[in-house]
Amino acid sequence: MTAVSSRTTSRSDEIRTEVLRKSIHLMIGMTPLLANVNLYATMALLASGIVVYSWAESVRLRGKSLGFVTAITQLASRDRDRNKAVLGPVTLGLGALLCLMLYPEPAATVGIYALAFGDGLSSLVGKLFGRIDIPFTGGKTLEGSLTAFLAIWFAAYSAYPNPSVALTVALAGTALEALPLDDLDNLVIPLGTALVFSLLYPH
Repeated sequence: MTAVSSRTTSRSDEIRTEVLRKSIHLMIGMTPLLANVNLYATMALLASGIVVYSWAESVRLRGKSLGFVTAITQLASRDRDRNKAVLGPVTLGLGALLCLMLYPEPAATVGIYALAFGDGLSSLVGKLFGRIDIPFTGGKTLEGSLTAFLAIWFAAYSAYPNPSVALTVALAGTALEALPLDDLDNLVIPLGTALVFSLLYPH
């Protein structure tokens, strides 16, 4: 295999992994819809998912397999996650769960949408189309950050159609998304964005 084809294969694998990871990320966007039907059942579902996944990861790290769960985890693992616990799904579920627990509507929904669509879509766009790197962000791109801004602005404006509030929330959420926090961004983005929105939203 030539160096060019090797790089192409590596790039394809990286993109496939990112698409799978962020597809899981985007699914957390269903949380507000489920919570609107039954808040406590949705919180219980998120908590159960966190516990089951954590147990599955402990089993996987002991060299055993739990079939579909283990296969998906391995496919969605980045190079930095090899041979150690993959914490992204835990912090993802925890970020959504804490939003539901700590913030009333519509702040909780805005925070969760910032996580699902702001962070999720920004990573995909940045990986697929990003060309302009933002310094000191750990590889974030301008294209990805603009995507995060638009997604968060739309979420905030849909919840409270005030352009200045939506702009402030989107700027705050985008700044949080740009921080090089690895998996901790799944906590910081939704909770921080929901906090800013809740402070600006008239009660």
